Amino acid sequence: MQPVIKLAEIHKVYHTGEVDVHAVRGVSLDILPGEFVAVMGSSGSGKSTLMNMIGCLDRPTGGTYFLDGLDVSTLDRDQCAKIRNAKIGFVFQGFNLLSRTTALENVEMPMLYNHAHLPAAEQKKRAQNSLELVGLAQRADHKPNQLSGGQQQRVAIARALVNQPSLLLADEPTGNLDSQTSIEIMGVFQKLNDAGITIVMVTHELDIARYTRRTVILRDGKILTDEPVRDRLNAETELKNLKQAQEAVRLA
Repeated sequence: MQPVIKLAEIHKVYHTGEVDVHAVRGVSLDILPGEFVAVMGSSGSGKSTLMNMIGCLDRPTGGTYFLDGLDVSTLDRDQCAKIRNAKIGFVFQGFNLLSRTTALENVEMPMLYNHAHLPAAEQKKRAQNSLELVGLAQRADHKPNQLSGGQQQRVAIARALVNQPSLLLADEPTGNLDSQTSIEIMGVFQKLNDAGITIVMVTHELDIARYTRRTVILRDGKILTDEPVRDRLNAETELKNLKQAQEAVRLA
């Protein structure tokens, strides 16, 4: 099986004045189709730099990177932009929704930059399908200020999925959410992953990482550990337990 992500001896060096900062030091990593991987590490570990390179937002100083079988490590800026739009969906800590447009219109936005130039009717159908995937079809006509934080993040996930990418990248997707809403969002990711979507997620929260299938921990720009998740949490079960506990407190 061909990896969605194949990193071979990836390095990233930032030149700041007379000092060279080695952010990533010889990372090699394969991620197969259908995996759900958490990338963790303390501040300065290199996880954000690594994710930026995986997302074709930055280029490695050395090494090779194959995305879905294509060597993207030497592409120029315009070529990287095309690859990002076609093959990668992004979900961020901040929802980054346009405030004056509806959920449906926000989800349609990436298709405006799609070189396939889909007809308007097809764009709308894809956007509606993406909202349905994240359980938010009934909120298609709502604007962001009419949605909760969790609902806004669901819209952001739907937007990331609308171009049918090979890879979904999530950068601290629960960072702005409370505990219950965080579990709900992880439930969305688990359902998407169960449907075969490959997900790589940066998080600093150990409990959130337990909803994934594999954890890669970085330290000083190198992979410290790369292991399957043991005692994996199921979001549906955890949400049910949380609500039962809340109800017991209310009745006490």
